[in-house]
Amino acid sequence: MGGLENGATYNQNSVPSTNKTSLSPDSIINLDQGDPTLFEPYWRKMGDKCTLVIGGCDLMSYFSDIGNICWFLQPQLGDAIKGLHRAVGNAVTDGRHFVVGTGSTQLFLAAIYALSSPSASHPVSLVAAAPYYSGYKDQAEFLRSGLYKWEGDARTFDKDGPYIEVVTSPNNPDGAIREAVVNLGEGKLVYDLAYYWPQYTPITHPLDHDIMLFTFSKCTGHAGSRIGWALVKDREVARKMTEYMQISSIGVSKESQLRAAKILGVLSEGCQNLGTAASENFFEYSHRIMRERWESLQNVVKNSKIFSLPRFPQDYCNFTGKYTDSNPGDARNKILIIIISSSSSSSSSSSSSSFEIGQPNNSAVCSKEDIDWESLLREHKIIGRSGEKFGADQKYVRISMFSPPEAFTLFLERLSAIIDITNGNVVGGEERSVIKCS
Repeated sequence: MGGLENGATYNQNSVPSTNKTSLSPDSIINLDQGDPTLFEPYWRKMGDKCTLVIGGCDLMSYFSDIGNICWFLQPQLGDAIKGLHRAVGNAVTDGRHFVVGTGSTQLFLAAIYALSSPSASHPVSLVAAAPYYSGYKDQAEFLRSGLYKWEGDARTFDKDGPYIEVVTSPNNPDGAIREAVVNLGEGKLVYDLAYYWPQYTPITHPLDHDIMLFTFSKCTGHAGSRIGWALVKDREVARKMTEYMQISSIGVSKESQLRAAKILGVLSEGCQNLGTAASENFFEYSHRIMRERWESLQNVVKNSKIFSLPRFPQDYCNFTGKYTDSNPGDARNKILIIIISSSSSSSSSSSSSSFEIGQPNNSAVCSKEDIDWESLLREHKIIGRSGEKFGADQKYVRISMFSPPEAFTLFLERLSAIIDITNGNVVGGEERSVIKCS
């Protein structure tokens, strides 16, 4: 999960994540949004393979398959989802109920609705280990439901009674592979697996959890279709999730479902040519793009006194049949993230240390520990998302790696300028603060 939840950050002078941009030195680059249009060139190259013609008399009924629990799921989409998971090997689909939603955002809300009890005397606690995806808190609190209550960081949660823990793996924002943290008796788990695809992380085994959420937007880059799906073990949970969908939106667009089915089918066919000279599979293409971006970012950051990038251990990907190189270009860093810190010393808590995807260089000793990096980047016309929204603090900021090439190049140029300033012991705009670094 991870999309345009902070749309208010856009303004007429900012450049959103779209490949149709015209940048100037005064353009504000909006890297707060995880809008994956950087994959557009691949799908344009596919031409008519992904074209779908829908007649004016088609798809007029509410119903798709009245014999299915999720009665609005188009059978073609269900078949395409199952075929893709089998081709990639990232999730068990046999014996699962498929529930389709308007993106994984709606499915997240459907899942916590299904796992809550209307007869309970208190709302069920909802937690996620920090740093957590910033949208969970916003979505859980938006309707002020009496069924569930956002309780924040799973690592500090110690209440008795039922709870729901959301496990995001690979995690948004730091890319870590995760498991449940709380592990108390009355807990239920929802796994958000938006980034468990080969372009973002090695596929080590097919996951087998009670509720697993996926999204079309991060799988292929087609965020505008607003399609997500859940693989659900329990029939009653799947029924309640479908009930939520029925009440909130009376199903999901059939046009979007058929478009997703068509594209997922093309993607699955491409997997058969993996590693051959026939054509570059989408996962190979997107992994290469992400690796090149991280290598470019590493080249900019490597001489900085205050920024560094992490290195992840190698892991074998069953899909590609290769070990993934352990460097910042590794797909496990997934789409997004440079996390920037102003201090060489971090909190001793496990949540803080796991959040440092981009860490201060150990050789730098900085006297000012409370720099608001989101505000600093804004001074350089770069919009990021503050760590405070992920359960951390303002010493951290998330930057999306999904921006179009022109915007990403300009971001690297501006980041390089920031590094030049900080290496010279100066930070900021007109009123500049001094960071004393050794």
